[in-house]
Amino acid sequence: MTREADRQELPIPLRRDVRLLGDLLGEVIRESGGQDLLDDVERLRRAVIAARENPPGDEADPAGDEIAALVAGWPLDRAELVAKAFTIYFHLTNLAEERHRVRVLHGQADLAQEKGEGGPRRESLAAAVAEFGTDPARFAGLLAGLRVEPVLTAHPTEARRRAVAAALRRMAALIQALDQAPAEAAEVKRRLREEIGLLWLTSPLRVKPIGPVDEVRTVMAVFDDTLFGVAPAFYRALDQACRAVPGTGAGPAPVAAACLRFGSWVGADRDGNPTVTAQVTRDAAVINADHALRALENATTRIGRALTIHAASAPPSAGLALALEAAETEHPELLAQIGARSPEEPYRTFLLFLAERVRATRLRHADLAYAGCAAFLADLRLVQDSLAGAGAGRQAFGELQNLIWQAETFGFHAASLEVRQHSAVHERALREAEAGGELSAQTAEVLATMRAIGWIQGRFGVAACHRYVVSFTRSAADIAAVYRLAALAVRSGPPPVLDVIPLFESGADLANATRVLDGMLALAPVAARRAAGAGGRRRGNGEAGGGRELEVMLGYSDSAKELGPVSATLALYDAQERLARWAAERDVRLTLFHGRGGALGRGGGPAGRAVLAQAPGSVDGRLKVTEQGEVIFARYGHPVIAQRHLEQVTSAVLLASAPAVLDRGRDAARRFRPVADRMAAAALRAYRALVESDGFAGWLARISPLEELGRMRIGSRPPRRGAGAAQGPADLAELRAIPWVFAWAQTRLNLPGWYGLGSGLSAVLAGPGGLGEVREAYQGWPVLTVLLENAEMSLAKTDRRMAARHLALGGRDDLTAQVLAEYDLTRRLLLEVTGHPRLLANRPVLSRAVTLRDPYVDALSYLQLRALAGLRGGPGPGAAAPGERDRLERLLLLAVNGVAAGLQNTG
Repeated sequence: MTREADRQELPIPLRRDVRLLGDLLGEVIRESGGQDLLDDVERLRRAVIAARENPPGDEADPAGDEIAALVAGWPLDRAELVAKAFTIYFHLTNLAEERHRVRVLHGQADLAQEKGEGGPRRESLAAAVAEFGTDPARFAGLLAGLRVEPVLTAHPTEARRRAVAAALRRMAALIQALDQAPAEAAEVKRRLREEIGLLWLTSPLRVKPIGPVDEVRTVMAVFDDTLFGVAPAFYRALDQACRAVPGTGAGPAPVAAACLRFGSWVGADRDGNPTVTAQVTRDAAVINADHALRALENATTRIGRALTIHAASAPPSAGLALALEAAETEHPELLAQIGARSPEEPYRTFLLFLAERVRATRLRHADLAYAGCAAFLADLRLVQDSLAGAGAGRQAFGELQNLIWQAETFGFHAASLEVRQHSAVHERALREAEAGGELSAQTAEVLATMRAIGWIQGRFGVAACHRYVVSFTRSAADIAAVYRLAALAVRSGPPPVLDVIPLFESGADLANATRVLDGMLALAPVAARRAAGAGGRRRGNGEAGGGRELEVMLGYSDSAKELGPVSATLALYDAQERLARWAAERDVRLTLFHGRGGALGRGGGPAGRAVLAQAPGSVDGRLKVTEQGEVIFARYGHPVIAQRHLEQVTSAVLLASAPAVLDRGRDAARRFRPVADRMAAAALRAYRALVESDGFAGWLARISPLEELGRMRIGSRPPRRGAGAAQGPADLAELRAIPWVFAWAQTRLNLPGWYGLGSGLSAVLAGPGGLGEVREAYQGWPVLTVLLENAEMSLAKTDRRMAARHLALGGRDDLTAQVLAEYDLTRRLLLEVTGHPRLLANRPVLSRAVTLRDPYVDALSYLQLRALAGLRGGPGPGAAAPGERDRLERLLLLAVNGVAAGLQNTG
């Protein structure tokens, strides 16, 4: 299919938006940089498209050589402007695609409502609930314990500046206006031209490093713009789906409970990040609470003002009457002021009084403030019960119910802060603290963090911050160290309430997880914490407090970097299987916390399918998962997309817990595990042979912008752990998974998402079962389905010609040949097993999007290669002249930013 044919296949509204935004960008470029600049942009655009339409028949690439010469011939200031033009084009295209996705989701919902027939939508809550149609008792039990908890992290994978993201949000509203008010098209276009011009004049690179408090504020913008409003809409959809199950109730009272909770590592994850201090964590808690309390105050005020029910129409209950009387006694002036505006409207009066109490809580006015969210929820339920008892059921379970759901979901803290630190840091700190001598700065900071957790709990409640994640947990002693440090930090009173969570990341630690947990259960602080919660889960915004409950975190990023994608996938599956069996044998209600990254090489990919690929019994109605960097804005940046994502994830949690799905998963694992084991063994050998090659780390640093990524200032965290944070490429083990994946994406290879799979497939295809056995395993076992589909998606975003140019910078023909041979093998065998004629043949919409983007990504890759060649001292016309290194690095970072926008992923 030709490029023009692909373009014509795009939906007309999307094509219109892309063309409009592209034309406006062209106007801005002409106005700002002159016709010559636009001509250069167009010259490069036409050249990369022509090179794609007429690919070379062998390793030679004359068209690519001509493009490289064109780019190398520009002065650096011109090259920067061209890179900027293509980067902004991708931002605008991404915006148009997001708007069209919202358009499609709205259209699907409207069509379903209009038809009122046919089966439920794929990956919907209704589709998941339908699995339980013959087992309502099982569904009721599952629904009662259902919990989905996204944890927002500040992992540095969002390459856009906040100013750029804000401009794009404004433009998104304007694009929406084109659909809703076409008569105002001229004014909308004028404002779009203004915003695109502003974007052109805005530096795409950060001038100063982003700090952790900046990251907190960035994430909380998502709470304000999306999450707070989406939560009740999600619950309404869940409630509607649940009512299809026989025996779930027919009245106005909701069936669905508030199953969402949000966590946050932003401002609390200090593993390898010295800029996250105890004071930063305190500041994060204050900022989060301020946003939550403002949102609840505004919602309570809005609902209170609308609830103009006369006392004679729905007499208040005795409980509500007593509460009003107590409020008038304690705060007569305030109640008189409210009552004057709401005569004989008790519900309005009381809710407006509650809004004043929430405001007082935010402003710390002790005489009126709430002690915690539980008291606020009790007051809301008092109003709800009174309305329901008076026959005003629709008012009781309408907007007021939405507010109750929001308070249950977010509490007074928005998201529960989770502290994370490395086990080795605790070991050193405990040794120093118990020795009684002078403390190092790091140990003093560990103890200050414990005191900060206690301070947060005292001000905002235990739910605001009580989980402590221990990176690289290797034994129960690593857990005990945290409790001991907490006791040493707070000598004047009780230590903070802690739920310490082991994080298993390496292959060896995953295999050893259950033995660590046995030792953990024997620890006195763990036993005491579990005993204290033996009464079960508290109603409202309390944390999971059941004495049976335990949480364990699994790290996808570091395991994938250590073992490669195939072996890491199976190692994580095995760990889940063992942990589920361990929990069942000990009557422990286990929550697995999945530390997934955004990129495919770090456990990313479509979340719903990933949940269904978990080991049977390991989900059991509960999912906790990290949402990192760019993924936060991709999934939660727009209310419609956010609701759809939450529905997809929750439907997958329900499906993964359905008896029929569990049985199918166990049968598939028994049948196809031998095939997977043979594949994993061969894949691991191939992967380790590459990454353990002499000089591999230095080679990677030469062929990619690995060492420059930290200077993009896209996050507060250094790219390396420990002392190596500012060092060169000598130790790959200290390199974090995010820059590892980011660097490979920039080379157009995406190696962490597929390397070793070709060797693995080759080994099993040569076995007695051959292609038929491997295809059956791919189609029949979700683990292998997701593994191969993610690899296919990862390969679809690669380009062999551009990758070869990057690899040539390394001066290692042996490693280049090794990588390209595995690439060719993986691509060929993956297509053979899936039966697809080309990558993503079964996903035509995504395939077209990738195909149409590729030439423009190529343009930025050529610009990046020019800068890399100069910085690495390579041959050719792009070699750096004295004094040009800073400007070459700026060009490199601009191109990196653009490639990330074009591929729509970083790390």
